[in-house]
Amino acid sequence: MKKTFFSIFFVMIFLSAGAQEDHSLENIADSVVADARLLYRSEMASWYGTDVFMERAKDKERAKGYFSYSIPGMVRCIFFTADEIPKVIAAIDFDSTYNVNTAVADFKERNFTETEQEIFAFRSKALDVINSDTFFLHYKNTNYNIIPVIMNGEKRVYVLTGTTQNGEVIFGNDYLLCFDAQNNLTCKKRLHNSIIRTNFGKQADGQEIVGGMHSHVIDDFITPTDICTLMLYNPLMKWTQYTVMSKKFFSIWNCRTNQLVILTKEVIERINKDQKKRKKKDRNKND
Repeated sequence: MKKTFFSIFFVMIFLSAGAQEDHSLENIADSVVADARLLYRSEMASWYGTDVFMERAKDKERAKGYFSYSIPGMVRCIFFTADEIPKVIAAIDFDSTYNVNTAVADFKERNFTETEQEIFAFRSKALDVINSDTFFLHYKNTNYNIIPVIMNGEKRVYVLTGTTQNGEVIFGNDYLLCFDAQNNLTCKKRLHNSIIRTNFGKQADGQEIVGGMHSHVIDDFITPTDICTLMLYNPLMKWTQYTVMSKKFFSIWNCRTNQLVILTKEVIERINKDQKKRKKKDRNKND
């Protein structure tokens, strides 16, 4: 995307503070961001936990899988075995910096805690569904990232599609599975209608890419998975913002401040109209 396009949207974000009349949109934005941050913390712990495990664990070959979850003040990534009754062989705790040098790692073999057993159980059910249901689509040079979380007592598994290609970020081809207290599947939904492959870095003409956008057909708003992906890749990109458009709303994510603004299409049209008037007025002054 061109820098000129996104400079206009920065003005829109600035003006939106006074334009956003519907407080329910603020509540929706807060809820989406809260869910996204939970996914982000889990994925960051899994990313860096894998680095620590691969570097320091002595019995890597015993690891069957891993997952991460929040504990007071930290996020823990555990690795478990393929035994009939799985054992935890590594637990790696991160603070908000996700610094591998200050992470607290415990490689003593132990049983699951009650929380870990609960997460393992519905995560396993989710994997069974994913591996047996053609509802889930697979694409070349991608893999699934499975994120089990418990949100307000509800068991959820988010499925994100990650890329194996350098300089690429993927939105879409993501899913949500919900489970009840007995780990029965209660919902299965696509969060996007397609896969969206986006390059970051520089364009063919050498101009820096400073943002992007895509449109939503299924959902009115940017999804927690969209924001999670943006936060994960933010250190690798020079993006300033990202926009998701739907039929009625614009969701604008500020990549620098990690803030979300949701505006109605009517507000966007009003802002654009004001911008055109200002430009015309400036041209007339120059003439």
